[in-house]
Amino acid sequence: MAVPLDQIDAFAEAPFTGNPAAVALLEAPADPAWMQAVAAEMNLSETAFVVPAGAGRFHLRWFTPGAEVELCGHATLAAAHALWRRGRAGPSERIRFETRFAGPLTCRPDGAAIAMSFPADRPARVEPPAGLLAALGDPEIRACAASRHDYLLELPDAEAVRRLAPDLAALRAIAARGVIVTAPGDPSEADFVSRFFAPRLRVAEDPVTGSAHCVLGPYWGPRLGRHRLVGRQLSARGGRVGVSLEPGGERLELSGGAVTILAGELLR
Repeated sequence: MAVPLDQIDAFAEAPFTGNPAAVALLEAPADPAWMQAVAAEMNLSETAFVVPAGAGRFHLRWFTPGAEVELCGHATLAAAHALWRRGRAGPSERIRFETRFAGPLTCRPDGAAIAMSFPADRPARVEPPAGLLAALGDPEIRACAASRHDYLLELPDAEAVRRLAPDLAALRAIAARGVIVTAPGDPSEADFVSRFFAPRLRVAEDPVTGSAHCVLGPYWGPRLGRHRLVGRQLSARGGRVGVSLEPGGERLELSGGAVTILAGELLR
């Protein structure tokens, strides 16, 4: 049995930018061990597995090469793009994804981009845990905060974020999904910049991380006094993420472009 399988660059402004994700369109739920093996074979930050759940509704799960994750923004964006491109959803249809850990997530076309409604994850100020600053090369920091899954460190400027060279083996010892580093951006290009490291998930540096922007939006929005923001992730590939904070602070919209790079079949 062949499974439609696409590789899509998400939060991308052109091919070979943004964050690549694989998307497998299944007809029925699959064995998690098989999905984990597929994700390891794809060897991308995330592979998304999509199963129909009714009109305009789909079950969605995400796997890194090493583990299932609770939330992934770029692979959700890629999954919606794949469903529209392959005609599994109408071109203007809003898609609702049912997820195991993050609840319902919705995606809608937004001009040339895709807008996704996600739960906000407001970080709280904390002291850096033992070993974290040393693992990052002892950078000067303005603040340290913790979200549900990650630590966030604010550095003085974009250049400090860009030149960071962490010790990934030491970073793997930090008890968190990953580490976000961020700084104010150049207002002509982005409100803030970031990078994201998750060696515990076998992702040394993620190119563009939607779930990290669920933390970055609530962090920077009040500081900048704005509800609509643009973030730029300073990985080697780079990517742009639109962030719109919804009233009440419980949810936000992330937006970005997507480009299909490969379309094929996975043989089972």
